[in-house]
This record gives sequence, C-alpha cells and structure tokens, in this order.
Amino acid sequence: MSTKARGQIALPFEIPARSAPLAEPIVPGSERDHEIATALGAWFDAVARDLPWRRTRDPYAIWLSEIMLQQTRVDTVIPYFDRFLSRFPTVGDLARADLDQVLSLWSGLGYYRRARIMHLAAREVTERHGGAFPGDAQALRALPGVGAYTAGAVASIAFDLREPLVDGNVARVLSRLDAIDNDIRSTTGQRALWAAAARLVPEARPGRFNQALMELGATVCTPRAPRCTACPVNGLCIARAEGREEDLPVLAPKRKVPSVRMVAAVLWAGHRVYLARRTEGGLFGGLWEPPMVEADSLDEARTSLAEAGIPERIVLREVGRVRHILTHRRLEVTVARAEVPAALRGRAKLASPYERASWLDPDANEVGVSRLARKILSMSSPPAARAEVTRR
Repeated sequence: MSTKARGQIALPFEIPARSAPLAEPIVPGSERDHEIATALGAWFDAVARDLPWRRTRDPYAIWLSEIMLQQTRVDTVIPYFDRFLSRFPTVGDLARADLDQVLSLWSGLGYYRRARIMHLAAREVTERHGGAFPGDAQALRALPGVGAYTAGAVASIAFDLREPLVDGNVARVLSRLDAIDNDIRSTTGQRALWAAAARLVPEARPGRFNQALMELGATVCTPRAPRCTACPVNGLCIARAEGREEDLPVLAPKRKVPSVRMVAAVLWAGHRVYLARRTEGGLFGGLWEPPMVEADSLDEARTSLAEAGIPERIVLREVGRVRHILTHRRLEVTVARAEVPAALRGRAKLASPYERASWLDPDANEVGVSRLARKILSMSSPPAARAEVTRR
C-alpha cells in the first residue's frame, strides 16, 4: 500500500457500528486479550502500510527507524531513513562516521539530540557488542538513548521476544481499549498503560502485534474522531462500549510555551558564511549556525554578538524576522546581515554556547545545519546564493 500520511489510509473493510451498548460490561481477561491479539494480527496482515523498515528484521534498521520516528511523521522520516541506510548501511559504518556527517544527514529532521545520542549508541554497539545489537530488552535499554519503548520495539520486531511497548499511538489505543481514566502522562497512567501492554502482547509473533497497535493508533484510533467502525477490535473496546471513545485518553493541559526574542548575525564573504558550532549537549548541540544571541534588538545584541565572533565594527542591517517553534519555546529571531570583502579572522575563544567558528559553504554536504539556521540563511543570503540555500 502507499505510504500516505497518518490517518489517510483506506481500509478494505468496515465493521458495522453498534446501535446499542453491550448488555454486559467488558472486563479485561485472558480470553478477551487473546481475541484482541488475534484480531489485530489478522487486521495488520491485511492492511498494514508498506514501510521500508517493515521489510526487514535487521535490528539496526529497526532501531534507526524507531529513533527517527520519535515525534516525527512517517512520511517525513522515509527519505531520511533511506538516505541514512544508503550512507551508513551497518551500525559499524555509523559508528565510524564523523558526527558532522551524521548531523548533516539529519539536517531538517529536528530534535537533533536524537542524532547525537544515536551516534553514541552505534559506537557502543560496535565497541562493546562486536557490532551486533544485543538480543534482549535489558541489554538494549543499557544503550544510550534507548528507553523502554525503543527496547521493546527492537526486541519484539527484530528478535521476536515477548516485550511490550508504549508510544503515543499505543497509549491512545490502550487507554480506550481498557478505559484508563488516569492522565496518560502521569506516573499512575504510565503504569496502567505498560501493565496493559504487557498483558496483551502475545507469545506468538509479538512484533507483529506491537506494530499492529502502532498502526491502529496511527490510522484508525486517531486523536480526534476515531473511526471505530473500521476498528478490528471494535467490540472489545471498553471506551467504545461506554460511549467514551472521544473522551479518552485523559491528558492534562500543556503549559504555555514561552516566547524568546533573539538576534542572528549573518556575515557573507562570497558564497561562504561565518558559522559557529554549538557545543554538544544543549539546544541544537553540535550544529553550525550564524551566531545567535538572546536580545530584543540588534543594538542590545552587539556586545554578545562580538563575544560570538562578530566584530562590532561590522555594519549589520536588519533584513527580517524568523519565527521557529520548538517543543519548549517559541523563538522570534531578528535577522541581520552584512557582506564583507574577504573572510575575517574570528576570535580564538567564543562565548557559550559556541565552541568554534569557521567560514563555510552552508550547502556543503558535511555541514550539519538546523532548520532554523536554514531559514535564517535563506532570508539573509546574497541574491546569487539564495536559490541554493532555499533549495535545501
């Protein structure tokens, strides 16, 4: 089947809607659990999307896909997944790669900490496990960046082990199947979800079942207006029986995302631009960008920009503003630019969060640049270079 965006898949059958609630309440139990596993497995075999990571049992490819899919849409991930496997076909290839190469291939995918931790994990698999992913969930969880969900996915899909998993889609499905009334982000809610997942996963083909749960949440049991008539476990869902499918899952309101004002300075010398590399571990860690500081105006930002390598004698001109929304903050960036006749010598030591700077071609394949930096470069680039920056 085609790899459409989530929630846009056409199913080959519809289950008639119930006209009245069940006479008897649904109670979780071994017989019901077996029916759920059987029905979901058969449904998945019939309608599952043809995704590249579903064509393999290679734990490296499955692990790579799960890291990329965290908080990212399937259709966005597919080209990145294909490029990564083409460039780094084995975990050893990834481990031997320079971090800048990894970040360059990751550029635009967001949540860059995933790429840095993934690189660390690849090195550990190579150095401590001889280049082979460990075949049990506990050893997998010991790898950098591998939590209970990723360990459960790799263990069940690649190694056929009876391990549960809970991600956002699975949490929604389980909260409705068992009518879990706790906030699914709370400790109590998480315990209930993982208990349900562990109870339901079958001995036979656990990987198929876990993928079926994820597929159901992505395509049928959606956050709004779930398509219950297309659900293979319609008659076994407690929330559906009680008419509460749209009331679940329970989610506490998110905190308001604060807005942060910043100023970015872009210096061009021909087709090269002055870029600074952020230290690893923080926001956009390990990535290159035009120096950017927190300030309300260009005048206010002058001193901080100088500490990031932009000489105060350079005449910067504001060219616009860029908005960029992250999970925990909204960035409002004033973009200023200047063209210089030749690459200037930068400062020997830069202020935090930058560790070093260089004059680089922003379109070079080996330069890891964030999506925010791409926006800034596109707005500020010389006319001759703008088409190239925008194309990226």
